[in-house]
Amino acid sequence: MSRLSVIFDTDPGLDDAAAILALLGASDQVDLLALTTVAGNVGLPLTSRNARIVCEWAGRPDVPVYAGCEQPLLRPLVTAEQAHGKTGLDGVPIHEPDMPLQGRHAVDFIIDTLRAAPAGTITLCPVGPLTNIALALSKAPDIAPRIKEIVLMGGSYFAGGNISPAAEFNVFVDPEAAAIVLGSGVPLVMLPLDVTHQVRSSAPRLARLRALPNRCGPLAADILANHERHDVQRYGQHGAPMHDPCVVAYLLQPSLFSGRRVNVEVETASALTRGATVVDWWGVSGRAANALYLTEADADGVFALLADCLAKLP
Repeated sequence: MSRLSVIFDTDPGLDDAAAILALLGASDQVDLLALTTVAGNVGLPLTSRNARIVCEWAGRPDVPVYAGCEQPLLRPLVTAEQAHGKTGLDGVPIHEPDMPLQGRHAVDFIIDTLRAAPAGTITLCPVGPLTNIALALSKAPDIAPRIKEIVLMGGSYFAGGNISPAAEFNVFVDPEAAAIVLGSGVPLVMLPLDVTHQVRSSAPRLARLRALPNRCGPLAADILANHERHDVQRYGQHGAPMHDPCVVAYLLQPSLFSGRRVNVEVETASALTRGATVVDWWGVSGRAANALYLTEADADGVFALLADCLAKLP
């Protein structure tokens, strides 16, 4: 079976870190071309540092990390230290990474890599604000038909918002970027809060990770346990949603998820509903479907898959 060629665009972030670890543990299925970083959960210097820290945890300093956009296309940056801490990785041991940042801007790397590869062979996986992806599509419209698929974590419809009553964080931070990506014509898969809130950490699920006979399994359990504290306070529920790890699980085993091809539009004009993803679930608008919008997940299957990936790491 040929491996998926993936560029993972990220803003680590606790759940991002767990997702990156799982992705690095799936090297038999995924050819990770690079991590590209964006400002989101914390500012760009920290997301770029944190991505390299995670690579070093996994013993993969060979994975190139490219820093991207330090602010949204048109708006001031909104961050999420309340969920991820001031470092983005609060609650777990961090260090100053030895591996360097690459010299090129992430957007230029994305454009050049897509242009150089056979069309339809590279999947983009953004799990933070969509600024890098939107800017690449805007600077180089010719790359859109070259992308195999964009699999993204973002949006919410049935579950409500987690940064405002109407909006999910990644889309809220840069709604103009999300609108560009959703209007690009590229095949899209969306993993919104509607599905990620179904895949929650729990004591037995974290215990399975903590029992792995390596360093990264217990580390991932600690990461998710720290992420969980915010969500228990916010939602009154036990277990943190596995937002970004769900993207990795979908890449590796799409059959764990189900949803519907629908039209999704992003609200950019309203102060009240900035970043809301308007999902035409029943096809009443007449607008063509532009995304596979996932709403159901096999949570136990997702955690079993993540555990299998983490078990392959040091």
